[in-house]
Amino acid sequence: MKTLPKRNEVAIDDTWNLESIYPTNAEWEADFTRVSALLPGIRELRGRLGEASSVLLDAFTRRDTAGEVLGRLFVFAHMRLHEDSTNSTYQALADRVTSLANDLNTASAYMTSELLAIPQERLDAFLAEEPRLHVYRHALDEINRQRAHILSAEQEALLAQAAEIGNAPERIYEMFSNADLKLPKVHDEQGNEVQLTQGNYVAKFLESRDRTVRREAFGAMLGTYSTFRNTLAATLASQVKRDIFFARARRYDSSIEAALDPNNIPVSVYTSLVTTVERNLPVLHRYLSLRKRLLGLDELHMYDLYVPMVHEVEYQVAYADAQEQVARALGPLGERYVAALREGFRSRWIDVYENEGKRSGAYSWGSYGTQPFSLLNYQESMDSMFTLAHEMGHSMHSYFTWQHQPYPYASYTLFVAEVASTLNEALLTHYLLATTSDPGLRKYIINHALETYRTTLYRQTLFAEFEHDIHQRAEAGEALTPELLNSIFKGLNEKYYGPVVAVDELIAVEWARIPHFYSSFYVYQYATGISASAALAHQILTEGAPAVERYLRFLSSGSSDYSINLLRVAGVDLSTPQPIQEALDTFAHYLDELERLI
Repeated sequence: MKTLPKRNEVAIDDTWNLESIYPTNAEWEADFTRVSALLPGIRELRGRLGEASSVLLDAFTRRDTAGEVLGRLFVFAHMRLHEDSTNSTYQALADRVTSLANDLNTASAYMTSELLAIPQERLDAFLAEEPRLHVYRHALDEINRQRAHILSAEQEALLAQAAEIGNAPERIYEMFSNADLKLPKVHDEQGNEVQLTQGNYVAKFLESRDRTVRREAFGAMLGTYSTFRNTLAATLASQVKRDIFFARARRYDSSIEAALDPNNIPVSVYTSLVTTVERNLPVLHRYLSLRKRLLGLDELHMYDLYVPMVHEVEYQVAYADAQEQVARALGPLGERYVAALREGFRSRWIDVYENEGKRSGAYSWGSYGTQPFSLLNYQESMDSMFTLAHEMGHSMHSYFTWQHQPYPYASYTLFVAEVASTLNEALLTHYLLATTSDPGLRKYIINHALETYRTTLYRQTLFAEFEHDIHQRAEAGEALTPELLNSIFKGLNEKYYGPVVAVDELIAVEWARIPHFYSSFYVYQYATGISASAALAHQILTEGAPAVERYLRFLSSGSSDYSINLLRVAGVDLSTPQPIQEALDTFAHYLDELERLI
């Protein structure tokens, strides 16, 4: 029987180097005290921002100094907790720094409303006389754009204090799913009893050639979540109520408008994605029909959607080999990009393997002044190699932004967050196809590419429809019971898959295991991101240096302009449905090629 190692049993070289942020917890505590001591200085400038340019600059400087240090405190505590969610020391540090973040937000909450009270001509005069304020010009424009949704200083402070309560559903879900939820043991292809985990569910079980293994894991995973459906429905409903509360408090007409407006994204981008994808469902059904035929099944079930359709190739790749292949695949991005990527591999940016209590899934994180970090749960599969390329795309986006932007613009918006990651996946697919003529392997790679589009473009749009629907229903006063959530989610699966797939009853509760629903209206950006990256990858491969230069400029821009503008400069316009349709056409092209190979 296979069991996961404990955290202290994992080799150091396979872990990320969080000591590069704080070598000891004592140094973390020292910075925690430092940020706490900076808060009174931020509060004391309340009511004075319009006095002089020097006062305004001082307020920005004090807030950003505290924020920069807080960022390092926050990522360190939470990434330590993600190493082992049962570690009470880091549970405590994560709770404390979350409270400190809310204290900082509360202490500086007056700034936006006060800035809006300063006449524009006076602000212009401040900018003219104090050159060091110029870095905040775009930030000031952004505040002015959201003028209708900014409240009084007292109300902003109250909302800032409510933020910690508002984060409770996500925190509760994370602790339940990663620390307290006990999944059952299931059987592998050899009949051995193996612990089912969030990390091995797809890679080891749903991708298994043995249908009995797939069916058992599917039933065990979703059956376990179904047991807790009442608790999880209440948790998700609380998240939706949180979204509605903050949207209404800020005078938005809907939760979706409140979620998209901070990034200056029209709701039409969201709805256009859904309608464009729905128009292309016949291509998905054609793909699913091919899958059913290649697997030799009389009936295709939901647990049959992840197993590779191609039987000729068993593709396993060790982690070191995956690093090398990813580095070579990203060669078209130029020497500067690849050199930084290889430095990241050498410098322990990545926490590689699954261990007991470790957070499931994968992500890239870090903060201004740190190196980027990536969490993986590597499984020696092609999918895991693509996850490595994906997360390093995020990390390289952070790396170039932190190299070129000042702290106020050192992050990038969620709207562009998935562009760099999925572009890396597109280049890896191109590289793998370009370096093999073996028909079996080519079919396997194309199978993987098709699955990437199915899970990232089609499936995430399904999730986006679910989010939009449950928020609209809650805004209309409807209770989000487990029965209703199950009904909505199953209905969407029937619309997307039903013409070809036997939609199993248990799929109705899959909403309960999707952590992204606690980052509201996030998932649609996977679909828009892969659409933008498909266009950019094509430009890089066909144009060469000019397209690379545009792309690296995009990676280096952070949040120094509106996201749609940054993407236009890079070469793609997501305010139109064209990039979505082009990505769906790429899916159809890969499907055509697979049919020819077969």
